[in-house]
Amino acid sequence: MTSLSIDSQRLFARIRQLGEIGRDEAGRLTRLAASDADKAGRDALAGWIKDAGLELAVDRLGNMFGIWRGADRSNLAPVMIGSHIDTVVDAGIYDGCFGVLAGLEVVETLAAADFVPSRPIVVAAFTNEEGVRYAPDMMGSLVYAGGLGVDEALASVDADGATLGAELARIGYAGQKEPGFLRPHAYIELHIEQGPILDREGIAIGAVENLQGISWRRVTIEGVANHAGTTPMAMRRDAGYAAAKVVAFLHDLAAGANAPTVATVGCMRFEPNAINVIPARAIFTIDLREPDEARLREAEAALELYLTQLAEQESVSIAVERLARFEPVTFDNKIVQLIEQAAHQRGLSAKRMTSGAGHDAQMMARLCPAAMIFVPSVDGISHNPREHTSPADLAAGANVLLDVVRRLAAEQE
Repeated sequence: MTSLSIDSQRLFARIRQLGEIGRDEAGRLTRLAASDADKAGRDALAGWIKDAGLELAVDRLGNMFGIWRGADRSNLAPVMIGSHIDTVVDAGIYDGCFGVLAGLEVVETLAAADFVPSRPIVVAAFTNEEGVRYAPDMMGSLVYAGGLGVDEALASVDADGATLGAELARIGYAGQKEPGFLRPHAYIELHIEQGPILDREGIAIGAVENLQGISWRRVTIEGVANHAGTTPMAMRRDAGYAAAKVVAFLHDLAAGANAPTVATVGCMRFEPNAINVIPARAIFTIDLREPDEARLREAEAALELYLTQLAEQESVSIAVERLARFEPVTFDNKIVQLIEQAAHQRGLSAKRMTSGAGHDAQMMARLCPAAMIFVPSVDGISHNPREHTSPADLAAGANVLLDVVRRLAAEQE
């Protein structure tokens, strides 16, 4: 068992096959939650789960689970591994999907080697991790961990007025199990880094010890529309200018924090959106992230104070809607150590690191000890068709996951 390794060719073939599901006429990959493309991806995953001899279970939110009972000691909680298979628009093929398919590969490898786990091993694929079609993101794991009510999540409405519950029923993945029906002994998520650190430093494995807190807001600034040529600068109530000042403030706030704080304005629109009209309204989003809760609160407070002052200075009104707020997560040190040990035993370099992106693991950490394994993303690119991780790095990450899962699944206490 010490030299046991996954079947890398089988893993790569499934990643490629899943990566072809949901492509449009132009070749762009989009598999939004509870869409027809999502159904096709789920059907493929369900087939692989059944072919591996696992029990397929689906909960009310559409979260999918492949359950390997092993020694079938019903009193022992399972080791859960997984991620998600929904994508962003015009996506790459690795984000989320790698973790789910590597988890399945780990179970198949252990079963083929006649390994008998003391506790069940469960491969999970959580619904709507990306949050593109339905808000919030990481919805499936959030509901599973008890952070959002099932009925509230199912009532979520997309831009076309379709509810998640109705769409899951339409595609055949509105399951009967209650989210949380299995409480894990541990949760481990293997993922591409989606950032440049491992690639630039030439490190094979990231042992993720914490995950940044996330604060999402939507800001609406109300000014007065007026003629762009006849209104003196000093007499304007320009919502567009006020919005630009907020963007600059956030950049300076994060850049001068002497900390890992990051800030992004990712969406913005003006009304009436005409070249010769001063904007009467600016609507934009703010994404603040920081791995320390106290510093995240300080950044939020600084933003609130600035918006109050700005409204007075520019004679505009400003309203703020909180879209999502997740506290930073510290992962289980024992599992992080197991990841480091497994990497070193396989002759792989490893480093402890922070996840800058949100993941299902941060929600599952509410239920059980959890941690993540990162593998390099070439040039740090993700959420993009050019997203790429080398086959050698994919195999290395899956083998480290194999070793960690084997250790955890053998635990009887």
